[in-house]
Amino acid sequence: MRSQSLVAALSLGSAALALHDQFPVNAAGETVVRPLDIVNLNAGNVSPYSFSSSPEQWSFDEGPAENATGNLIFDTVNSFLQHWPNTRYRNGHNIVPGVVPIGTLLYHGTPLDTIPTEPDWIATDPEHSIIFAGHDARDGGGWHLTLAATRPLKVLYFDGSSAAKVMNGTMDVQFIVAWGDSIPERAGDSEVIKVLCTWGKKFGIDGFARMEMDFEVMLCDFTAGVEVVSFLHVVVPENHTLFPPPPPFDSDAWIRTFEGMHAGSWHNRYPGDSRIVLDLTGFISLYDTSLAPSLVPVRAGLERCDHRVLGISSEDISRFMRELTEVVSRPDPVGSGIDWKTLIRVIVDRYANRLELMQHILNFTSSDSQELLQRAKLAQTQLRIMLTPYLLYSTVVPSPGTSGVNASRWASPMFRHCATTHTSAMINQKSLMTSSERLLLKAIEDTTREICRVTTKMWADGVMNGLDTFFPVGLDGEPEVTQLMAEWRENIQKLMSWLDWSVWIKCRPACGPEEMCFLPTWPVSDPSRQPPPLRNPRNTTDAEYLADRVGPPSKSQAIADALSFLGTPAEDWRKPQPKCITRLQPYRF
Repeated sequence: MRSQSLVAALSLGSAALALHDQFPVNAAGETVVRPLDIVNLNAGNVSPYSFSSSPEQWSFDEGPAENATGNLIFDTVNSFLQHWPNTRYRNGHNIVPGVVPIGTLLYHGTPLDTIPTEPDWIATDPEHSIIFAGHDARDGGGWHLTLAATRPLKVLYFDGSSAAKVMNGTMDVQFIVAWGDSIPERAGDSEVIKVLCTWGKKFGIDGFARMEMDFEVMLCDFTAGVEVVSFLHVVVPENHTLFPPPPPFDSDAWIRTFEGMHAGSWHNRYPGDSRIVLDLTGFISLYDTSLAPSLVPVRAGLERCDHRVLGISSEDISRFMRELTEVVSRPDPVGSGIDWKTLIRVIVDRYANRLELMQHILNFTSSDSQELLQRAKLAQTQLRIMLTPYLLYSTVVPSPGTSGVNASRWASPMFRHCATTHTSAMINQKSLMTSSERLLLKAIEDTTREICRVTTKMWADGVMNGLDTFFPVGLDGEPEVTQLMAEWRENIQKLMSWLDWSVWIKCRPACGPEEMCFLPTWPVSDPSRQPPPLRNPRNTTDAEYLADRVGPPSKSQAIADALSFLGTPAEDWRKPQPKCITRLQPYRF
């Protein structure tokens, strides 16, 4: 039966799970590792984590480098066009080409009865744009324009809260594109849109996608690629000026303001705002250490919420702009055809909930040794569930205490299969990949490698402690469950902190039907217009220097000024934490 099962496993290309007597324990004490060999038909074209890599490649003791950014690239790409993670980490590091598809409706609110003849802002949701229809209105009315795309609109997307008009990093990448510096001489939003549209015109760029309380596009020409669906004179509350003194929290004006934020929350999670379709074959990341090596020491020792592009060298800016110019100048689609967005999401879906469950199981203490043992067995079962596709029939577990045996090297084949399963078949497409795609591939490899390194090592330690019924081992005495649980708890915490997926950031307990889960959001939560002291300023240590260089406030900034009385504490703004807020007036933030 054993030989027949092995043949069947080979023919399927994976190992079959069987009863416990089909998984032999090496009672003789020799060091035996007999992985089920999967033939790599592309052995001549080896990726960093291919099946033909050396055994040292799969050491459980080799974690990610201190300044590694693969996890950051993976998470930011997974977060594109999602409001929640880009509110949590406001300072974007990426720029991505994309299109607004034909037929997409876009909206513009104005107190004027004329369609803009210069670059201006349009919203993807009318709840957002309608706020501006009443700006400066004195007669109880405003104007609301609805446009439809008549062709794919070519846009560039800046990630993060890139439309938040604050001077602590949200607009750094835009400033680099516009002025070649992350601290331009004039940084008012009205200057940004004009300079970006002038720069983008020679590449046929129609606009620039950004996010504040909701998503918007800085549209360069209201007569190109769009047609008017309607231009309505709409009812706007007379007190809907949003200038001090602020209206009462139960006023109609606040209803519109809140609903603008509520519309943004519709795009909190995957897939985000799908009316903007990104082309990941051209995405550029300033977390790419080969593109922007000068930012590595700038980020050193900082928490992720403090990362920004300020401090980048002029050489790196030149390299960034050359790459951006190449991307936006491409006449035809390029790349491998791999659906990177879906692949990354498959990995998040596969592990996010399971790692969260592991964290919950391990958050357990008891003075009762049997209770603790049963909890450890539950954790071991969940680890085995995660690794089920990679548990090899040929595995031989060494006896505990065998001299000269690496405690978990016998499990390295499972580690390798787990880490490479999503990417090993991509070797054939590597020659077709753009530099952006190769960066994505490396980020995925780095991320899955660390997930599989940690979880496989935890599982192997559980096996060696006699916790796994599929791989029984003989122990002299009871397993050291207390110490093992503590180590597991620390390992899971470190892994989840390193991954830092925003899917784990949620309101606990969940909000009620009259509430929504909320992160402090610009403009309603901005603690102050004045920029805070910078941690890595260039050519100055005086924050007022930056304030002096900011241009006149835009329409959006004026609204932000009016809302600043809400007064979010500075630390809550820097590291936003979720909370439930009411969806019914009177509103509280």
